[in-house]
Amino acid sequence: MDIIREDLSQKRKKKRIVLAAAGAGAILLITLGLSRLKPAAPTVEKSTVWMDTVKRGPMVRQVRGPGTLVPVEIRWISSDTDGRVERQVILPGTPVKPDSVLLEMSNPSLEREALDAESKLREAEAELANVKAKAGRDVMDQEATAASVRSDYHQAQLQAETNEGLYKEGLVAGLTLKLSKVRAEEMETRNAIEEKRLAVVADSAKAMVRVQEAHVEQLKALAALKQSQKENLKVRAGISGVLQELPVQVGQLVAPGTTLAKVAEPKKLKAQLKIAETQAKDVTIGQPASIDTRNGIVEGKVVRIDPAVLNGTVTVDVALEGDLPMGARPDLSVDGVITLDRLKDVLYVGRPAFGQEKSLVGLFRLNEDGDEATRVKVKLGKSSVNTVEILEGLKPGDKVILSDMSAWDAYDRVRLK
Repeated sequence: MDIIREDLSQKRKKKRIVLAAAGAGAILLITLGLSRLKPAAPTVEKSTVWMDTVKRGPMVRQVRGPGTLVPVEIRWISSDTDGRVERQVILPGTPVKPDSVLLEMSNPSLEREALDAESKLREAEAELANVKAKAGRDVMDQEATAASVRSDYHQAQLQAETNEGLYKEGLVAGLTLKLSKVRAEEMETRNAIEEKRLAVVADSAKAMVRVQEAHVEQLKALAALKQSQKENLKVRAGISGVLQELPVQVGQLVAPGTTLAKVAEPKKLKAQLKIAETQAKDVTIGQPASIDTRNGIVEGKVVRIDPAVLNGTVTVDVALEGDLPMGARPDLSVDGVITLDRLKDVLYVGRPAFGQEKSLVGLFRLNEDGDEATRVKVKLGKSSVNTVEILEGLKPGDKVILSDMSAWDAYDRVRLK
């Protein structure tokens, strides 16, 4: 009986060892299986993400920027002299014409200077008339003297010629002929001298007149300046338009160069857009643009690009073509879209929430069932306002998530429900 108990005990012991080994093997297999399983993918609500399908075809490249409408023609009116503002004739917002008086100013000293300049001009003009008269008399006196000498010269010539003929006939002595010839030569010399003197007197008279005329012109310019400054005390618009600003008050003293008013033509407007400096590099003069005034869209074209960057943006001027919609006025906020170019046959998709053009980004691509998305590397090309070119990583028909998925950067796949 003792031997039988010993055999049973050994069998039971062997059985426990086999069961333990089998359990350990099972645990090992389960561990290996679990280690090879992928980590659980996080779940994302499909309704909270923005998705788009990759397409092939033409893509229009555009850039967008906010801006304002500004007048094409603006006239800033400044003071050209000291003065005191006496009266505001027209208030901002009022339509004006070129001769409309906006302000009235006063400057007593300027008025006295204008009167003095006018008086000096009249004196100089009277002196000019006197100089002209004197110069004319001097020239005429010299002309009379020259004419008298010229007559004596001709008479001396005739006498010499007559005496020469008579001498040949033996009617006059040789001495008389010589004396007549000497007299003729003397008068010839005097005649030449008087002719030169006449020319000198005439030139001198012209010079005196020119000096006085220059003095008169100088005083005339001074008088015109003072008169213009006096007239400019009544500040006029200068152009047809609307008075935009009147930054001075009644009783205020203003210095030369002080801005008095701003007048603009409200019917001739242009758009000034603020384009991000990263997108402005492809903007060129002549490109078409569309300006949304929120009461209509106006077509235009780029006419100027500011060379400087301010606060991360570049100012682009767009000339508007066609009639402006109702309500368009200076300083109105607008949105503008500039068309850069048109790509004929490219692979493109909606612009993702992150990633610049010509960069490598990770996008979640949906599977065929649409219940799961896997991260793939995508190389972006040229971008537009709402679309971007795909160079590598996707094919036509692929559906990708364009929303910001930075919260799931630690995962390469997500579940959608």
